Amino acid sequence: MEGCTHGELEKTYQTIQQIEEQDGNKVDLLLCCGDFQSTRNLSDLACMACPDKYKSMCSFYKYYSGEAIAPVLTIFIGGNHEASNYLQELAYGGWVAPNIFYLGYAGVVEVNGVRIGGLSGIYKGFDYLHGHYEKAPYDDNSIRSAYHIRNVDVFRLKQLAGNTPDIMMSHDWPRSVYKHGNVEKLLRFKKHFREEVEQDRLGSPPAKDIMDTLQPDFWFSAHLHCKFAAVVPHAETNKTTKFLALDKCLPRRQFLQVVTVGPPVINDEVILRYCPAWLAVLKSTAHLLSVERKPRYTPGPGSAERWDFRPTEEEIAEIKEIFKNDFDIPYNFEQTALSYKHTGDRLNMRQVPKPQATTNNQTTIFCSKLRILDPMALLLGRAGTAQGAKHVTVPAWAAADTKKVEERQVDVPANKFGYMKEKEEAIKESEPVKMVVPLAIPAPKVNSSNDDFLAVIDSIGESETKNDHFVIDKSGVDEAKADQEDIVDEPVKKLKRRNAAMYATE
Repeated sequence: MEGCTHGELEKTYQTIQQIEEQDGNKVDLLLCCGDFQSTRNLSDLACMACPDKYKSMCSFYKYYSGEAIAPVLTIFIGGNHEASNYLQELAYGGWVAPNIFYLGYAGVVEVNGVRIGGLSGIYKGFDYLHGHYEKAPYDDNSIRSAYHIRNVDVFRLKQLAGNTPDIMMSHDWPRSVYKHGNVEKLLRFKKHFREEVEQDRLGSPPAKDIMDTLQPDFWFSAHLHCKFAAVVPHAETNKTTKFLALDKCLPRRQFLQVVTVGPPVINDEVILRYCPAWLAVLKSTAHLLSVERKPRYTPGPGSAERWDFRPTEEEIAEIKEIFKNDFDIPYNFEQTALSYKHTGDRLNMRQVPKPQATTNNQTTIFCSKLRILDPMALLLGRAGTAQGAKHVTVPAWAAADTKKVEERQVDVPANKFGYMKEKEEAIKESEPVKMVVPLAIPAPKVNSSNDDFLAVIDSIGESETKNDHFVIDKSGVDEAKADQEDIVDEPVKKLKRRNAAMYATE
């Protein structure tokens, strides 16, 4: 798994390759916990909420255009530094590039029998009850609210009690998870967390609610730019959740960790499938969708309408009939925007046009098959009728769709993940991978026992002086409140460190 990617896919895959050569084992799946930055071009980059001087195209656009190929199936959730206009096209998930899959606002998939769920974005109380009303071009408020999580997505995930994911991902940490790990060590390296820890305000309350309800075996997070492990007990069931947060992708940072989950992969066959229980939840809660900027409450005990949407046998049977028992996720990626072309010139974001909102054919096909509504189609006034959508209204201010950007089909074989092996081998032969900067290498694989999980993870911090691969960035001890605008609702002071400045409020 990886913490905050921040667009550095080339460095991530280079590090994975080095791990495989060093360890002798193959990494079958990469999970990224937000701030993925799937920016296809400069217009996408303009939708990322940070000052222009810190915006960089990084390397995702190469994987979008086909110039480079993701060597391992990659699944990610959104964080608070994303191309929100692109991700909003894929509200229920989809391929953002060959072999790179986004889970949507919230989503659950299965990989070789391992059920993986995720919640995109970060928690902000003042947007939590709103619908997904944002669409490009964004203003100064909606460019941030677009990545704030909503109660309907949390409500849907909680309906999977009884069909619990093996792994859950969130960008920000669940509230109070620090209580179950080495908090004193955490505060030695992140002193500015102390106030939130003392007031029990560090982390996301909705994420904690999901963890307490679903009690998954693993929970992975990022956002706070540090490595932290914990084992969270659930007293009522005697189960535990192994929590791990990682740093951002920078030299000498701990941003990757290899973890063994599930049975071994046979013949290198990694298969991505829909989760039938999750599809049943999406279908049964379709009427709860809102695209309006006003509070929309989910039903609860005592409500006159249905409030328990845990999938029934009949609902699962209906999903199986709709999908003909074939839950393999189709590879139907296509380019919907022109890809960035690197010229070597310095970026001038002031001259970049703002993108217009558009739907995505992947979401259109998915919604049509499941007979639910596409949020972006609603916003653009293009939604038709769908079963179970009786309470959904299109706001009067929804504008008509503007002219689409030029579309280009990616030239890839129609295999399961668009994994272009021949092209990848050609790239490897012509452009051998070189390690430009020293990167942090993760610890060896860990087994599923609680003691070993904490011991192996925590031992990294104790041995960094003996092993050049594991180095805690001690320069971050006095780092001002990085990402603090997304932890609490109060303004933060002026930041001095260059890396931290991109996360401060203006």
